[in-house]
Amino acid sequence: MSQRAGSADLPLHGGRVPPWLGNRMTTLGALIAEAIVHHYGRDEFLRRLAHPFWFQSFGAVMGMDWHSSGITTSVLGALKRGLKPLSKELGLHVCGGRGAQSRKTPDELMAIGDRTGLDGAGLAKTSRLVAKVDSAAVQDGFDLYLHGFIVADDGHWVIVQQGMNGDKRQARRYHWFSEGLESFVNSPHAAIEGRSQGEIINLADRRAEKSRHDQLDLLATLGPDRIVREAAALALAADPAPAPEPAEQLMLPHLIMPAHHDVRESDVNMRRLHGNLAAAA
Repeated sequence: MSQRAGSADLPLHGGRVPPWLGNRMTTLGALIAEAIVHHYGRDEFLRRLAHPFWFQSFGAVMGMDWHSSGITTSVLGALKRGLKPLSKELGLHVCGGRGAQSRKTPDELMAIGDRTGLDGAGLAKTSRLVAKVDSAAVQDGFDLYLHGFIVADDGHWVIVQQGMNGDKRQARRYHWFSEGLESFVNSPHAAIEGRSQGEIINLADRRAEKSRHDQLDLLATLGPDRIVREAAALALAADPAPAPEPAEQLMLPHLIMPAHHDVRESDVNMRRLHGNLAAAA
């Protein structure tokens, strides 16, 4: 079973990671992953990747810009390269990537299934379902362009994918974790990282279950043409009314990165900085 773990909003940056930095991130990322797996176990490493704050910190420690959307691409790429020669030792496999690489994820999962005995077809189906939820069920203005799938030899997995909003020059990262997920459509995310963009349609919220069923019933009974006509008639007759207050809900970890690149005093938690310095003294 699995769940969505959290999310992050990041400034959208272009460009490529220079080779020297990519090589450094590959080496350092593999060493950190190896140390965590040997000391805490594979599940703990996956659990940390599923947390947007830890993932962002991981990328910064590896040498990437601390607040850039590129941190997602570079971390996943570095892990894919760095963990490949260690896959038998650690039992971890990284698939997918950005753009065309993301579309190769199902084939890569099938190949891993052939090598390890995992259900490759089932993992490929999971990959497609998770991508579909974040692109169709969650309509928040971000178009997916990156999909990373990290799977262990025991079948546990983490999915990290990212969408972009070109008009607002922002990216949003979505985290999923196989631990504790009971449904792909009832509040499944481990985390979503990103700034609020106003009202969105989130059919993956458990409170939208009745809406999902009713939409399917309408489609079956009315058909698309009549639904469009009825919706247009309702829009003309609607009397604007104040929107109701949203119901309280438990929030997933949600990281929001600022647009500025320099580290300012307001970005630093002095109590935590003091604690880190004291621990290192």
